[in-house]
Amino acid sequence: MPLLKEKILIVDDSYEMLELIQRYLTKRNYLTYKASSVIEAIEVLKHNSIDLLVTDFYMPELNGTELLKYAAEHFPSLPKLVITGMPSIENAINALKSGALDYLAKPFTAEEFYLAVENSLIRAKNNQILSSEGKLSLPEENNYAGIIGYSKQFKKLIDTIQRVKNNTANVLIEGESGTSKELIARAIHYQGTRAKMPFITINCGGIPESLIESELFGHAKGAFTGAAESRIGLFQAAHMGTIFLDEIGNAPMTVQTRLLKVLQEKEITKIGSTVTEKIDIRIIAATNNDLSQMISKGTFREDLYYRLNVVNIKTAPLRDRKEDIIPLAKHFISKYCSEYGRPEVVIDNKASEILFRYKWPGNIRELENIIQRMIIMSDNKISVENIPEHLKYHFSENIEPLKSLKEFEKEQILKILNAVGNNKTKAAKILQIDRKTLNQKLAN
Repeated sequence: MPLLKEKILIVDDSYEMLELIQRYLTKRNYLTYKASSVIEAIEVLKHNSIDLLVTDFYMPELNGTELLKYAAEHFPSLPKLVITGMPSIENAINALKSGALDYLAKPFTAEEFYLAVENSLIRAKNNQILSSEGKLSLPEENNYAGIIGYSKQFKKLIDTIQRVKNNTANVLIEGESGTSKELIARAIHYQGTRAKMPFITINCGGIPESLIESELFGHAKGAFTGAAESRIGLFQAAHMGTIFLDEIGNAPMTVQTRLLKVLQEKEITKIGSTVTEKIDIRIIAATNNDLSQMISKGTFREDLYYRLNVVNIKTAPLRDRKEDIIPLAKHFISKYCSEYGRPEVVIDNKASEILFRYKWPGNIRELENIIQRMIIMSDNKISVENIPEHLKYHFSENIEPLKSLKEFEKEQILKILNAVGNNKTKAAKILQIDRKTLNQKLAN
């Protein structure tokens, strides 16, 4: 049976809307409470630990504004999401002023609702992290060998590392640049039984092709011009430890062939020698290339791919693990304030919201560089003024571009028409306008 997630209270005077939202949330394993009035909702809040309040704006007797004010006074850390069938800029502003983290207009799709719920929960967690005093001290389960996170992707990654750290299975780490692939490789090595033995990193694209075989496998005296003495390679140096082959997709075909032989036979032959040497190493490879495409183009050996890919780890880009953005930011703030001998700075909510919505094409590496720059350019607080300009004016895929009031109005009219089967009489009633006005707005 799947584990239940957060507890969510739904407040709406419409029985149909309560049932619809409950179905949405139950499908995602959230535990739900329902209330059809503000009075009922307050009773639920008093007697239960609620993780998110989802409330309608307009209800008979006491409306959603009163509930938001009550929740803000008595449960200040409780995240709040407002839904309404009468969208307006004024309502949106009032909802946000009353402490709501998001505002969603009816009718909405299941995916739009899920996104609003998830973002509200993530933002609430971020605000709790930002409001914590003193230096960041993450619980052990959120900081594993320097890998920081709260997201489900983080938890899945740590579970995989725990399973592979004490065996000799080869590991292939795939993911975009800046997603901490080397940090993951180091965690596998240093948390496992080989921790006291060598961990050697090789950038397969950083060594000239003419030298890479000698660097990896060593050479015998006189093997080529300039080989004045025999020399061991990096594979022999890593005996009993771990070799990390970074950017394995950039390895030349000749090296791929030699690597395959090493993996198959667990032995090394130096260049210019006929003597083989047994080695005991674990190989972890990483790439930001699509190796499947390279195989189809004939630039990467399929047999080598299957030898390396015994355990596959796919690193998630930062834009897909938003829960981790603010914890990582605070981690880097602590790191660089300590490095620069400065008191720890704080980051305000407006600045954190910009970090949260940015897509981070450079992933964790880009976030670290941005934080480092902002610490240098700020005093005791990181605010919007310290955020680089390209972050301020960037909108992620989940954030709609700014629209004119006319565009927003027409979009809402079309949404409502679609929800009522294109019945203009019903749509006009919901919008509280007459059919003539509705037709005029559609024609513009």
